[in-house]
Amino acid sequence: MPKVCQVTGRRPASAMNVSHSHRRTKRWQYPNVHKKRYWLPSESRWVTLWVSTKGMKTIDKKGIERIVADIRGRGEKV
Repeated sequence: MPKVCQVTGRRPASAMNVSHSHRRTKRWQYPNVHKKRYWLPSESRWVTLWVSTKGMKTIDKKGIERIVADIRGRGEKV
């Protein structure tokens, strides 16, 4: 499963686990990414995207047509 949002570009970030004694060890913080299908009316087909929850809100705000155009403009295949 890719852990990168295709809309916002969010990727895993590194962070630290901090114990009670304040020992620090490295860990990863993963974005909340889901595989989601959207209907693309201009092409009469479904498009499957790996989208974070913030990316879903962005699609609701701007529209799937504009988002797909942006993704294709970056050179990604949709």
